[in-house]
Amino acid sequence: MTNPVQAEPVAPESEGGADEATTSRGRRTAGRARSADRPPLAALLEAVLMVAERPVGVAELATGLGASAREIERVLPELAETYVRDGRGFRLRHVGAGWRFYTADECAPWVEDFVLAGQSARLTQAALETLAVVAYQQPVSRGRISAVRGVSADGVIRTLTARRLVEEVGHDPDSGAILYGTTDYFLERMGLRSLDELPPLAPLLPGLDDLDDIVAP
Repeated sequence: MTNPVQAEPVAPESEGGADEATTSRGRRTAGRARSADRPPLAALLEAVLMVAERPVGVAELATGLGASAREIERVLPELAETYVRDGRGFRLRHVGAGWRFYTADECAPWVEDFVLAGQSARLTQAALETLAVVAYQQPVSRGRISAVRGVSADGVIRTLTARRLVEEVGHDPDSGAILYGTTDYFLERMGLRSLDELPPLAPLLPGLDDLDDIVAP
């Protein structure tokens, strides 16, 4: 797609070429900020966040769009509220380090059916169960996870670590065993701001609440 902004002539690069290039980019950003044809900030935020593959922070949005952080912080919640009020199929949420679009909860089952139709689930049942144990019992060791599931968790933990869903968070002070917890990426994929927003424990892992009565710490 053709960029509607015409490219500026490129001047010969001097010894300070890198600095001049940076300054030139700053002038172009400032020029766009003053342009009479500049779209509303809300529209610019929508356009940028629609193509973002990760949550984008206020500072990054302000720099990229030539707007103040205060303006960004004012408009983003207004946008988020607009999508809820209008009953749109997506939501704008502040998650982890920034803002990102997510499917509206009420639309999620249909989206899931559409995306997964004819495809294999991305995580096996064993991986989902292990991830649930880590999420609700963290920090937790492999031995504790294996005790819950009744099978070795070594292979599944490697898979979840490779997918950046869990990570090492420390060592047990008594046994020295590695302890695992969920990552910021896990929160991002779940659409959560913190672990406090995890839903009540589902029947996926019956008896997990009684784990302390079964397995020694």
